[in-house]
Amino acid sequence: MKKIIYFMLCLVSGTIFAQKTSLPAVADVDPQGVQVVKTNHSIQIGGKTISYSAITGYMHMKADTGKVLAKIFFTYYQKEGEDAGKRPITFTFNGGPGSASLWLHMGGVGPKRVVLKDDGTATAAPFTYVPNEFSWLDKTDLVFIDPVSTGFSRAVNGEQAKNYHGFEEDISSVGDFVRTFLGRYERWASPKFLAGESYGTTRAAGLSKYLQDRHRIYINGVILISAVLNFGTNNYDIGNDLPRALYIPSYTAAAWYHKKLAPALQARPVAEVLKESEAWAIGEYASALIKGGWMSAKEKEAVAEKMAYWTGLSKELCLQANLRVDENRFYKALRRADGLSVGRLDARFTGRNLDDAGEYVDFDPSFTNIDGPFTAVINDYLERELKFKDEKGYNVFGDVYPWNYNNVQNKYLNVAESLRDAMAKNPYLKVYLGCGYYDFATPYFTAVYDIEHMFLRPEQRSRVNIHYYESGHMYYIHKPSLIQFKKDIDSFFDSSK
Repeated sequence: MKKIIYFMLCLVSGTIFAQKTSLPAVADVDPQGVQVVKTNHSIQIGGKTISYSAITGYMHMKADTGKVLAKIFFTYYQKEGEDAGKRPITFTFNGGPGSASLWLHMGGVGPKRVVLKDDGTATAAPFTYVPNEFSWLDKTDLVFIDPVSTGFSRAVNGEQAKNYHGFEEDISSVGDFVRTFLGRYERWASPKFLAGESYGTTRAAGLSKYLQDRHRIYINGVILISAVLNFGTNNYDIGNDLPRALYIPSYTAAAWYHKKLAPALQARPVAEVLKESEAWAIGEYASALIKGGWMSAKEKEAVAEKMAYWTGLSKELCLQANLRVDENRFYKALRRADGLSVGRLDARFTGRNLDDAGEYVDFDPSFTNIDGPFTAVINDYLERELKFKDEKGYNVFGDVYPWNYNNVQNKYLNVAESLRDAMAKNPYLKVYLGCGYYDFATPYFTAVYDIEHMFLRPEQRSRVNIHYYESGHMYYIHKPSLIQFKKDIDSFFDSSK
């Protein structure tokens, strides 16, 4: 089966054609006759050389009649020389919804990573990648999944992509992918893990229940990276004051990083300062939000003063906003005097807008910092090293809107309950939760709040490990955090055996 052939994978009327070139690759055919590309590699992790294969290609998602409905693109890394029945396997994806898996793939989990400065700042173009000595491949095989309409994944001609664009639709299609993959690549006996970032944590928590209930697949561990589990704790809607309290510690963290807090707070470690900010946020501040118009002018003045103390904002702005300064205003207000705005994905980053008077920012400087490097690198890596090409182009962000939330009309999606249900039914299921202090996309205190409101029994709560990093949403782009992330994940896998 091994040949010196380079396969260009093109979807033409549902058929995949191969084209010879002088570049070496290994042709392979999965049990359904779907052509994939297989390459062989090695990497140094922890001072040891790991030989592994990489398989890139499509999984055909079929109706009961056998008709192909969609083709999901994936990249599968398998360590060589180990019994696949005993080797852990981790299914990995990003969020959005609508994001491909390139961020985790090329940021901190896969065998290659984008070259960034140690603080996570991008280099000048052209962008490159290097072997990732912090990859998880020494602990687990990896499958990076691009849901339908992201990456190279597509509904086939004649099928509607919107049938995959929704919470239940997404859980079903990715869950069915996992089930099909386990059979096709003979991994049913492997310890199984799910790893998601951002909306990928919503997917992972939902899958933990779906896989158990629908396919009787019991997961060993769920890895939540920058989690959003209950949209009611994240959505800054008028009348929903809960996020306003839970975001305060993130305001404190950003203000601390940019040296906008009082000297007494700036002189202390951020983690220590945040503990006090958390206590104020869910105590005095939350009580003030509940009071609303019942609060006296004197009380409001006092709360505004403390709000300014913990956020680095002016007392006047806090009063003008009725003690409810939303996140979008914060990005502009914190460093307005310096002519700078701060990032949403990572508040450590700053940008300059058209003018300093505007209420909202022109762009997220923390996103533009990573957008170009990751996009260039995933395309270069797939084409040049993994020998995979597709003329459709790799969708970093697919058009998946409107996303269907019909299952929770007139209420907020809460998959923390799905995770609780899975943990109750599977007493061996363990959870890793990682949070970046400077993340405003999924603020760390909202995730912690969601965990503590799952009302887990003590023996269940002991199976949840929470870790904090002095970085943002993609906390692995910050090298000190990446190093700690690897240590924490190693411990998680070791304890989940």
